[in-house]
Amino acid sequence: MRYETPTTTKEAATLLYKEKGQAHILAGGTDLLVRMKMGMTEPTLVVDIKHIPAMQAITKSAAGFKIGATVCGAAMTEHAALGKAWPGLVEAANLIGSDQIQGRCTMVGNLCNGSPAADSVPAMIAAGAKAIVVGKDKRRTVAVDKIVTGPGKTSLAKGEVIEAITLPARLPRSGDAYLRFTPRTEMDIAVVSAAVNLTLERGVVKTARVVLGAVAPTAVIVAKAAKAIIGTKLDDEALEKLTAACAAACNPIDDKRGTIEYRTKVAGVLAKRAAKIAYQRAGGTL
Repeated sequence: MRYETPTTTKEAATLLYKEKGQAHILAGGTDLLVRMKMGMTEPTLVVDIKHIPAMQAITKSAAGFKIGATVCGAAMTEHAALGKAWPGLVEAANLIGSDQIQGRCTMVGNLCNGSPAADSVPAMIAAGAKAIVVGKDKRRTVAVDKIVTGPGKTSLAKGEVIEAITLPARLPRSGDAYLRFTPRTEMDIAVVSAAVNLTLERGVVKTARVVLGAVAPTAVIVAKAAKAIIGTKLDDEALEKLTAACAAACNPIDDKRGTIEYRTKVAGVLAKRAAKIAYQRAGGTL
């Protein structure tokens, strides 16, 4: 096995592109190292991206935030400006693993694993996040909801690597929230999850995005749920329509962690609760 430590994203992309064997990126390593120790994967090349400056920081500008691919969950939690602007997203990232794992795990790694139950993904999609994707010859910006194509699968081409995640500038009177259900309080993956991001105008929902996780092969944008609350002050009727729309959008599996019926029921409940939290964070009064 070869181990490389590139110092630019393009260098990392070139190494990945040229490798004829099995190549893997090492950022936090909280998934890769476990799979290697269990014998589930045997890379011929490991590309350690932690030495790339463009991936190491959280930066704020008039356009919003840029979060480097190697920024760990703990660093996101400690960033006051990011937490104030996007509390739901930070809370979602904070749910990846235990406190010890938070010092290593990354939001981009969580995304690229392609798990339907990834905590940070619904929150990123609800926020309108985009990924800066770098290949050996070009860069492109892709909406996060276009990255994961199925369980364990992404739209990234051979040699492409995500350099950073960008978040739009936070509008006044806006808020987001993320909730999940798990059998255990920590060290577990979501059985169902929901993220809501919205903006208000005089107490009325002006824009909204509702996203569900762990109820389909990929995170699900529920446009009908968002439509149900736009133009309302989140009254009971609007919330019931949101709940029904979320239940209708589910296509979950049956497994030992939850039945299809259970996941479908909980999805609507979590989305309703998340919508209330986001509404109050935006300055609304219920």
